[in-house]
Amino acid sequence: MDSQVRALLIDINGTVFDHGIAIEGAPEAVNHLRDRGYALRFLTNTESKTVGETLESLLACGLDIEPEELFTPVVAARTLLAQHPAARVLSLMSDDLRRSLHPEHPHHPEDAGHTHVVVGDCQEVLDYPLLNRAFRAVRAGAELIALQRGALYRTPDGAEFIDTGAIVAALEYGTGCSARLLGKPSSEYFGLAATSTGFAPRQTAVIGDDATTDNAGGNSIGATTIQVRTGKYAGQAAAGLAVGAAHTVDSIADVPGLLGSLP
Repeated sequence: MDSQVRALLIDINGTVFDHGIAIEGAPEAVNHLRDRGYALRFLTNTESKTVGETLESLLACGLDIEPEELFTPVVAARTLLAQHPAARVLSLMSDDLRRSLHPEHPHHPEDAGHTHVVVGDCQEVLDYPLLNRAFRAVRAGAELIALQRGALYRTPDGAEFIDTGAIVAALEYGTGCSARLLGKPSSEYFGLAATSTGFAPRQTAVIGDDATTDNAGGNSIGATTIQVRTGKYAGQAAAGLAVGAAHTVDSIADVPGLLGSLP
């Protein structure tokens, strides 16, 4: 192992698997990196699935990842809230996600002196009364936390739906407050992920296909950045956006060799 990089923050979508299929050589590369002693965290901006659901998706395509190795926006928010044991949280997200976010905190759906409003995938629960409770809570001083800022998302059949970021934007506009982002490319998100490995950001490498989130987030915490030419890379390269990485390789399969060659 090289003397500098001790922990790896590895993007999931487009880096280790794509459309439910593992990138060629990804399972072997992950096992190799783990065997060489790197602390691994697998990062995703998806906040519509629980950790268990995401792990099942990865296992289905041959990627054996431990629960503590998965770092999602929900995990980041849970890590942050653990620093506030007296927090009263109003969650705009599905019941399953809410329970995984703050299992140790009582649920306070009504106006009850909330300290935090956390907005994630809320399509199953959002209605005007809940949105207005969130609005009033933030106006009264609760911190607004966004798990991601996507404006819309598309299903595999092409249908479009409003996404978490649009709900966050409505609350920001109505309250005049800015949300604290705990998803990519937030430096806080990457910093929390790095800290969870036990190593400093300078001892960390971020590996991903998306320069606008992975490279940007990794660079913001002073980590080594490694761009893979899978996933979003081709489209971003054509648009001149695939920039900012310290190293570029064809795929995750090439990362063990790259790390072994670093001084």
